[in-house]
Amino acid sequence: MTLRHDALHDNARRDTTFELGAFELRRIAMPLVTPFRTSFGSQSARDILLVRTEITADDGTVTEGWGECVALSEPSYSPEYVDGAQHVIEHHLIPRLRAAGRLDAGGVAPALAKLHGHPMAKAALEMAVLDAQLRATGTSFASFLGATNTTIPSGVSVGIHDTVDDLLRTVQGYVDDGYVRIKLKIEPGSDIDHVAAVRELIGPDTPLQVDANTAYRRTDGRHLAQLDPFDLLLIEQPLPEADIVGHALLAAEVDTPICLDESLVSASGTADAIELGACEIANIKPGRVGGYLEAIRIHDLCVANNIPVWCGGMLETGIGRAANAALAALPGFTLPGDISASTRFYAQDIVTDPITITDGHVTVPTSPGLGFDIDQAFLDQVTTSTHTVD
Repeated sequence: MTLRHDALHDNARRDTTFELGAFELRRIAMPLVTPFRTSFGSQSARDILLVRTEITADDGTVTEGWGECVALSEPSYSPEYVDGAQHVIEHHLIPRLRAAGRLDAGGVAPALAKLHGHPMAKAALEMAVLDAQLRATGTSFASFLGATNTTIPSGVSVGIHDTVDDLLRTVQGYVDDGYVRIKLKIEPGSDIDHVAAVRELIGPDTPLQVDANTAYRRTDGRHLAQLDPFDLLLIEQPLPEADIVGHALLAAEVDTPICLDESLVSASGTADAIELGACEIANIKPGRVGGYLEAIRIHDLCVANNIPVWCGGMLETGIGRAANAALAALPGFTLPGDISASTRFYAQDIVTDPITITDGHVTVPTSPGLGFDIDQAFLDQVTTSTHTVD
């Protein structure tokens, strides 16, 4: 398998750099079509931070680009949260980018490297510069990556339900919609019986997996082993993110493959988890790891170590959803990801051509940039605040 990603993350084939213009930090309020419950809480709406920037090429051409910060309203999934992300972007990250001078997307992470943490905030900035850079050169993200697939299988993430009957009704609806893989959020008390009922509903041939979002402990191995008979693709992030050794111990106790999510925040950390036997499958979320360029490094690492990968979701709008679809078209993404139709979460999206599914698959965007165009009228309608950092 030939991987052609050095142009992105090693700056080895950079043709040009750009002058950065103003940054617009825009907050939007997006209600969810139904509440989404996980082991760390329930969401009924998203407070989302978007980043818009402009770059100027040598010939004076100005191009805009958009990024999306996937941080939640409170530090429950990760230490980051929306208010904090906006603060650190405005007061720390953008000044560092200004001090770096002319750069391209590949130069964003090195310019910000001395500032610790805040991967979701850094990813939003890199994403905006990358989108603008690709638009300026008339290049799609998929072609720039060297993506090999024109469509990708679409999976759906199903939140925790109070009753098994409610869960089965929801799952049946997604099966009817054509999703090719079902993922169930689980927690103690809402796990074995729920999985058994869903497996009976969808039959043995539909891929099924579970996501614990750190809800279990090392001593729960025997309990989680009760999931083995249901032929799951994986158990995602059963233990707290820092407990890499615990995941390795659990992987030896449970037959179902252990997949890491919250634990994977960098390529180097992923390499350690693989070496310890804690990561049998990897969920790659670009925002969680600091951006799409680091996500590609993790993809390449996993391919080299024969670790299957898939693309997770953070309830993104059409901005992040389009970029995720292109990323998931890389050859190492051999499992269906969480790139569902936009309508899974939002009645209306902020892009003009939202992601849809056909025969259980999403078409990989091919337009210049990350693969979307903003619906400016609707975006303005859901905007709660804007702030320009010039």
